[in-house]
Amino acid sequence: MTGSAEDGHPQPGRLAELLIDASTQAVSAAGGHTGGVYLRSSTPGLLRLAVLEGLPGPLFRPWWRVHVDRPFPPADAHRLGVEVVLPNVTETMRRYPQFAAGLPFQFGSLYSPVVAGSTSYGVLTVLRPAVSDATELLSERERLARLAEDLGEALRSLEGPDGPAVVWDGEPLCLRPPAKRRETGRVGRFTWDPATAAVTVDEHLPVLLHVEPETLTGSVQAFADAVTPSEAHRVLTALRETAAGTPPLLPLYLRAGDGRNVLMDLWSAHDTATARTVPPPGARPVRGFVLDPGPGPAADAAADLLPDGVLSLDRMGLIVYANPRAAELLNRPRAELFGRPLWEAVPWLRRPDAEDHLRRALLSPDPVHFDVQRPAAQDAESESSPYGGGWVTLSVHPGPDVLTCTVRPASRMAHAPAEPAPAAGEAGDTKAEDDGLPPHAPLYRPIVLAIALTEAVTARQVSAVVVRELLPAFGGRRLAIYLLQERHLYLAWETGFPEGFLAPFDGVGLDEHLPGVETLSTGRPLFFESMEQLSAAYPGIALDATEGARAFLPLIASGRAVGSCILGFDRPRGFSTEERTVLTALAGLIAHAMEKAQRYETETALARGLQRALLPRRLAEHPEVETAGRYLPGTEGMDVGGDWYDVIEAGDGLALVIGDVQGHGVQAAATMGQLRTAVRAFALGDRPPDEVMSSTNLLLMDLDPGLFASCCYIRLDPVTGLARAARAGHPPPLLRDREGRTHILDLPGGVVLGVDAQARYPVTELVLEPGSILALYTDGLVEQPGGDIDDGITALRLALARAGGPAVRPGGRSLAGVADRLTATARHATDRPDDIALLLATRRTNSGAGSR
Repeated sequence: MTGSAEDGHPQPGRLAELLIDASTQAVSAAGGHTGGVYLRSSTPGLLRLAVLEGLPGPLFRPWWRVHVDRPFPPADAHRLGVEVVLPNVTETMRRYPQFAAGLPFQFGSLYSPVVAGSTSYGVLTVLRPAVSDATELLSERERLARLAEDLGEALRSLEGPDGPAVVWDGEPLCLRPPAKRRETGRVGRFTWDPATAAVTVDEHLPVLLHVEPETLTGSVQAFADAVTPSEAHRVLTALRETAAGTPPLLPLYLRAGDGRNVLMDLWSAHDTATARTVPPPGARPVRGFVLDPGPGPAADAAADLLPDGVLSLDRMGLIVYANPRAAELLNRPRAELFGRPLWEAVPWLRRPDAEDHLRRALLSPDPVHFDVQRPAAQDAESESSPYGGGWVTLSVHPGPDVLTCTVRPASRMAHAPAEPAPAAGEAGDTKAEDDGLPPHAPLYRPIVLAIALTEAVTARQVSAVVVRELLPAFGGRRLAIYLLQERHLYLAWETGFPEGFLAPFDGVGLDEHLPGVETLSTGRPLFFESMEQLSAAYPGIALDATEGARAFLPLIASGRAVGSCILGFDRPRGFSTEERTVLTALAGLIAHAMEKAQRYETETALARGLQRALLPRRLAEHPEVETAGRYLPGTEGMDVGGDWYDVIEAGDGLALVIGDVQGHGVQAAATMGQLRTAVRAFALGDRPPDEVMSSTNLLLMDLDPGLFASCCYIRLDPVTGLARAARAGHPPPLLRDREGRTHILDLPGGVVLGVDAQARYPVTELVLEPGSILALYTDGLVEQPGGDIDDGITALRLALARAGGPAVRPGGRSLAGVADRLTATARHATDRPDDIALLLATRRTNSGAGSR
């Protein structure tokens, strides 16, 4: 079963209802103001936010998807199956710095895994007021855990033994939170059942509307006419949509027959008035109330006369009131503000810094104040506005149900240029009108970028982080990073530039008269607010656009030149003093990350080279036997591993060996080299397999490296096919016969090497028929984090059965081709956690090539 949402409405089905009910109950049980449910998706390793209650969905879009391997609280709760308790922002920053950098506000949060049996479906989460210590939340945690357990059982029942998996692949269902304040003024209630067409009202509604009771209960059309003769069609539409599962986001503002303003609110009958949710579609009875707001209109009239702009938002971000002065200062007609999300009604507030402040107001108890620049009247969005541009100050005061915002003109001195006009090649503090640059975004972006860069270990990863974090913060569209090698700059990363434009600049020397070179040689950033400025400073330089601005930043780490970075903007714009300072600081962060990445890549290449030097360059050959070996290093970290394989002449036969030293690093690789040498020496003496294992075990005990190793040793007679095998804690070999049937060789064995000096290693005899394939491997090929190694061995057995081989038909796949096929998936994986070694052997049915 798959959940999704279209246009903000829930998908039909029981799943949406279960998730909505769980979220609503969780918010109440944990004393929160916001709740939600993350659910697994059909994409492996990806959680999706299925329900978000109490917050505007578009404002929290970056948190709609969470990868289970990322350092985020819902990911840990789901992956580890444990609750995550973050009582305050201090604890959040300590445990999840990257998550806290994105939401650095004063709130606490609880995350409880939704599990049934061995299946983890997702996470139930609640955001709530911060407390000083997690012990203050014991009762809330218990209640949330019970709700998560109940939801897990409900989802398992919904899934059934043979039904489709419960996953969520759409956008979240965004719900209004239950009201925390009692209704004011006079109220009358009613119910409409579309199945029977019956309308029932309480005794208060006719009195409130000043009508006879029978005029309200004749039909739904009569009811709508009695409530508001001039807007009956609005009432009918809202009733029908609510019965279908999509009640209005806001109460309806209506004019009664006597001219008074009244409010109507609707919800489906399966909910309660104190915990309304969006029901799944269906012709369900509809409940509602009509409210005479009492002194509300008088208060609105008083606010209309205030000299400052005043507007009110519900917790979904919808504007429920705006006085005329607010409309004037926001450059929007008042009629276009009501009932719309703030960032839609006032598009020029749709910018990262403003959104960040609104998130703070929704999640924190303290007022938020920030300045923002209005677009000028000639801007396309404000073409009809009689008001000019300029700066305004917004103050947002959080409340349990409503956020109150004040708007007033900002002090002109706060935004006046602080420096004289700069020389050519630099820009002043004057910003291009509506250039899309968030004036406060640079204040928090260095933290986010720095944290993200700590996880990047290669130059490519560093560049990807810069694109993801730096360009959006400053409104950039182009990026190029050059790295310095032997006094030349080489292009390491580019995005946004025309194809091939940067090719002539790749490999330029430090004596070239180019801004990307001079910013590095002088250590001084260069800012050009237009392409004309750039062309004037560097006559004849090739330009990729006729308009735009450019910033050239030196990448210098610990006084050492690393390279240079180019930021490109599609339109002319200026760079304030703060922006220049922040960009220079960010360039330093990037330089240090690049220096670390270069060192990492150099050391990794050296380590891999050393490890490959420890592996055999060639395998011993025999006219009757063909062998093929493969080794794949792990991709996580630069530590070398301890996997090895070998084929050794043993008397008149061959010894097939594979082994795996515990752990990674130089010591594991060194121990591997010593063991490989020892096994080779014992094999050349043609000792029996059990003696080879016992002697190698004693050697490892004497070396005492603090490591153990697994090993499988098979002595093969190429002429008869008789094989004698001994195993020390290693995965069992596989055998594929000529017809393609593949078996797991359940060889009895002893414990791993290096643990017990008295260990014994029994020998098992088997026969390798001509055309059969014997496969030895290490656990990296069959074991995945969180998976069962037996399942991995079974999968490898099936892959070997399908892989074919020399025995299938003349001219069939070679043994080397079989080895490539068995390691193809692992070879293309970017997140290989462990090293992999594979050794295949077959007896020839006729003469052929040697070992490979």
